[in-house]
Amino acid sequence: MESSRGRSSLSGVLVSLSLLCVILDIQLDGVLGATAVDIEQHLEMGRKLLAAGQLADALSHYHSAVEGDPKNYLTYYKRAAVFLAMGKSKAALPDLTKAILLKPDFLAARLQRGNILLKQGSCLEAKEDFEAVLQRSPDQQEAQEQLMRADELEQLQDEAHDSHHRGEYGTSINVLERISPWDPESRELRADCYLRLGDPQKAIQDLTPATRLRTDNRAAFLKLSVLHYSLGEHHEALGKQLDSADELVQAERFEEAMEKYSSVMKTESQVSFYSDLAKARICFCLVKLGESQEAVLVCSEAHEMDPHNAQVLRDRAEAFILNQEYEKAVEDYQEARDLDGDSNEIREGLERAQKLLKLSRKRNYYKILGVNRSAGKQEIIKAYRKLAQQWHPDNFQSETEKKEAEKRFIDIASAKEVLTDPEMRQKFDSGEDPLDPENQQGGGGGSQGWPFHFNPFESGGNFHFKFQHN
Repeated sequence: MESSRGRSSLSGVLVSLSLLCVILDIQLDGVLGATAVDIEQHLEMGRKLLAAGQLADALSHYHSAVEGDPKNYLTYYKRAAVFLAMGKSKAALPDLTKAILLKPDFLAARLQRGNILLKQGSCLEAKEDFEAVLQRSPDQQEAQEQLMRADELEQLQDEAHDSHHRGEYGTSINVLERISPWDPESRELRADCYLRLGDPQKAIQDLTPATRLRTDNRAAFLKLSVLHYSLGEHHEALGKQLDSADELVQAERFEEAMEKYSSVMKTESQVSFYSDLAKARICFCLVKLGESQEAVLVCSEAHEMDPHNAQVLRDRAEAFILNQEYEKAVEDYQEARDLDGDSNEIREGLERAQKLLKLSRKRNYYKILGVNRSAGKQEIIKAYRKLAQQWHPDNFQSETEKKEAEKRFIDIASAKEVLTDPEMRQKFDSGEDPLDPENQQGGGGGSQGWPFHFNPFESGGNFHFKFQHN
């Protein structure tokens, strides 16, 4: 009897356990079964957001896709693509390596990894990837070209080291200038050359980014600390002067800040570290003050002093935008991105400059009125009145002249409408034409480009021009 009860009790426990397992299976099946669907959804959303340029949101979805399926080489590769689009090549490297481990013959990942390694100065590792690509695809042109570049870079590295060993530090520096700024070893070697030439400030400028280019670069941090300490009170006093000027910048008192930066340059004109830094900050202040012509000159001098300063390139790009020289702005922002790919400000600035360049090839309202981008409302209205009076169709006799005048008159009115409306002007300054029908919801009626929803010259009646007094 007891034996029967024991068997019954055991059977009950087994049944309970079975039911529990079934419940857990159902729950897990719900999660795991949904995971495959979720992964596809995350990948699809990631693709759409990446195409729309919403990189941070795209990255979030690719993170979820990788977590959901850690053995899928494509999810790692796609996440690496987002990192690269964000300018974060260092973050993309582990994902590319993981994709290659999962699929050793994945040539696209090998080529991409080789490109990053080459950029970081790791020639031998980069060449291994390019050679692996060429073994399976001998006609792959990019791999062939990059393999040649790796050989050239390797020769430059050897040449720089040989010059350094011979004590020809100036020659070594000149060679190192031709090597990628993302190569920490080259930056550290150049810093040592500057130290041996008695220029600790230049050494600091190379060692500072070198500490970020390696995951654990304690040696560079130690050298940097020793250099700062060796400059002693002299460095501290000038640092305080620069800090004081920086506070004025934060308060948007740019002219006063420029006076302090100029004072630093006069005090230590022979110490390049401080003079370069002060020049770069004067460049920034001039941009903020809208002094575009002078800003371009000063920023160019600062860039010549320190070609690897991404912030100077950013500021000169903004000065070029003020001058409506959008191609030059795009070039500077692209170079700045190559130097500091992690900066969202630089990435967003490049996107804006590219939009403005594209927009400038259509209608440029500032050029139509002949005013600067910093022009105030009254200056814009004054320019509008003068041009509108000049180009009013009633001033012309022949049909050809009248048609040309109508077109110019409409453009002039459109420019005035956009540039005197703060919201519309802000859109235009961000790279969007608020009067472009492609940007309008529903595409509304009315004459294309005419801001008042009618064309006064289509009626055939007597339209009499009147100046607005706003």
